[in-house]
Amino acid sequence: MSHLSRNFLIFGVSKGLGKAILDAVPQTHDRVFGVSRTPPQSKQNVQWIEADLSNVYEAIAHIENTIHQERIDVLIYNVGLWEQKAFSNDYDFKNISRNEIQNMLNVNLHSCILSLQTFMDNLKRSNNAKVILIGSTWGLDNHNGKELIFSASKYALRGIAQSLREILREYQIGVSVLNLGYLATDFDIEVPVTEILKATDHQLIPLADVIAAINFIISTSAASCVKEITMPAMADRNI
Repeated sequence: MSHLSRNFLIFGVSKGLGKAILDAVPQTHDRVFGVSRTPPQSKQNVQWIEADLSNVYEAIAHIENTIHQERIDVLIYNVGLWEQKAFSNDYDFKNISRNEIQNMLNVNLHSCILSLQTFMDNLKRSNNAKVILIGSTWGLDNHNGKELIFSASKYALRGIAQSLREILREYQIGVSVLNLGYLATDFDIEVPVTEILKATDHQLIPLADVIAAINFIISTSAASCVKEITMPAMADRNI
């Protein structure tokens, strides 16, 4: 499949890991639909779809109206909001507003489920379709984080994947979850890994490592199913 043109649908392409995926995974002959609120600053030739996933129904309808019946070979859902004071000593679950909770659930879960439902037929048109959901170590058993809404949504992502595999098994569509730890998102994908390791004292995962995992999943045949890859930072004792 590597020598053939593929169609990608990638969510969250404007920055961080999503931008790195956009820049490093599709090849020049591939077609890419990239979803985000703000336009991606990428060298990749991408058809940008402006969408705010907190407005679930409007966003999904707009994406659907753009893609229509196009085949999708690779769908990557790289979206995950966390609480405003997450990962800090100021985190206080009791004081998180209901609006913030609803917004996180819309973006992290509701829009994910509706996207998968909406584009199932597009995936079925591929000879070797792959669905990759970007999860977190906050979705694993017995992690030590307090961030309840973020954690709940990442646990749910794994549940989505488990059921979706059974729904899509007869079509030989692979569904994978990447449970990622702390990423070096401040560094562009083109920065050498040795520089990132030195700058972060080996505490953060270079985005190139995640790209390698994604490329591995995409490279597998329709006879294989890569269920989950868990990738915490080596120095992370949270799990």
